[in-house]
Amino acid sequence: RAIEGRSAVRRLTLFNAEQFPVRIAAEVRDWDVRDVGLNPRLWEHCPRQTVFAIGAATHACRQAGVPDPRVMPLRFGVYLGCGEAFEDFSRFTESISDSRGATHYDATRFSSTALRIFDPEMQREYDANMPAQHLASLFNAQGPNANCIAACVSSTQAIGRAASLIRRGAVDMMICGGAHSTIHPFGVTGFHRLSALSTRNDDPTTAVRPFDRERDGFVIGEGAGMLVIESLEHARSRNAEILAEVTGYGSAQDAYRVTDTHPDGRGTIRAMQRALHDAELAAADIDYCNAHGTGTVLIDQVETLALKHVFGAHAPHLPVSSTKSMIGHATTACGAIELIMSVQTLRHSVLHPTINYGEPDPDSDLDYVPNEARDRSCRHVLSNSIGFGGQNAALIVSSFDERMPWRTALPRAA
Repeated sequence: RAIEGRSAVRRLTLFNAEQFPVRIAAEVRDWDVRDVGLNPRLWEHCPRQTVFAIGAATHACRQAGVPDPRVMPLRFGVYLGCGEAFEDFSRFTESISDSRGATHYDATRFSSTALRIFDPEMQREYDANMPAQHLASLFNAQGPNANCIAACVSSTQAIGRAASLIRRGAVDMMICGGAHSTIHPFGVTGFHRLSALSTRNDDPTTAVRPFDRERDGFVIGEGAGMLVIESLEHARSRNAEILAEVTGYGSAQDAYRVTDTHPDGRGTIRAMQRALHDAELAAADIDYCNAHGTGTVLIDQVETLALKHVFGAHAPHLPVSSTKSMIGHATTACGAIELIMSVQTLRHSVLHPTINYGEPDPDSDLDYVPNEARDRSCRHVLSNSIGFGGQNAALIVSSFDERMPWRTALPRAA
């Protein structure tokens, strides 16, 4: 669907948004855990991000041949990038309503109502670490277990950190990636108050316009992306099908403002430079960049500036495209989903397009693979992530060459 340039953005259905200034989103539709053979009753207390994480990880592990008796549980871990999860809005609203009528906020009354109506099991499941805990239990991963919350770079950081654990010999294999859903009243309201969301409610499929002159913000998406990564030696020992190699990882902080990327893109530049250094590659070795590409005015401009700085004379010849133009912004999960797109680019020798690109922006003037997919054989692909709070991270994946492997092999993963 990405190669075909299909948009997943539709009218929002997860709650009644008719009175909201933003009424569109890229929702996961017509899917539940039964699609991966699991009993939905076992997960009925879990928020959407946990269910997405379970589904994606089940696909990934099955493709990677896990469970496998050759995998040692103590050297098998989980590192995810999942965010806050809160979906119990009806009970929350009831608690607030029950506290009205007094001349001041009655904390005792509110607490009493909350203790009576809130579901303790559901509240426990809202903790950001719970998806990683569930995956450890499902797949008997008794090694390191962690969750990274670093805004929109969370899952990119998680994958980079997971690869680092393997490189230093602490583990043999990791499930890594991310999941999230902020398609709820607080999420939509919060991002809109930051002036980050597109308000093209009447034309949802063309709302996200990365790098286009008429862009007006991103659309909230949701979902999960999970990968199984392991050392090359471990992958070979169990005859795993290796799809690609994680060859480079870099991260950096803008140290500037909470909601604004530094106008010079200094953190984005450093993250990409560190990924290139880690991979022992020159800028000209990169064949394609899967951009952060949100569709917001500032971040698209700054990302373009950073790409020009890092790639220099190679920048005009570097194809760049945005997955978010089709599936929206999956917040903490976006980096993992986009890295999977990067792996698919290596496997299929096709660059997916940036859709809805119609009006070139003089400040965003690179090759954004506009509107139509392009055949291209790639050896090295860079995936870029930029987040609120000045977070930046970049990953490089490379096609696997048995004669000249890099460091960390990626077995078959969803």
